Amino acid sequence: MFRQNVGPIDRGIRAIAGIVLLIATFVLLSGFWQVLAAVVAVILLITAIFGVCPLYSALGIDTTPTKPAAKH
Repeated sequence: MFRQNVGPIDRGIRAIAGIVLLIATFVLLSGFWQVLAAVVAVILLITAIFGVCPLYSALGIDTTPTKPAAKH
């Protein structure tokens, strides 16, 4: 469906940030900020799992490593 556009380092950062934000959602936050943090955490975790970021696609960003050109 969508081509992966989130590289491995980006995915790791998103996963860690999503987990930390999810923990903060249940431990530190309440009300509006809790809901906002939960939504952002889920988005970060989903994009980390699948390696596809719709915002990156819209902006033409790709952090996946490129393969070097074959030498002839």
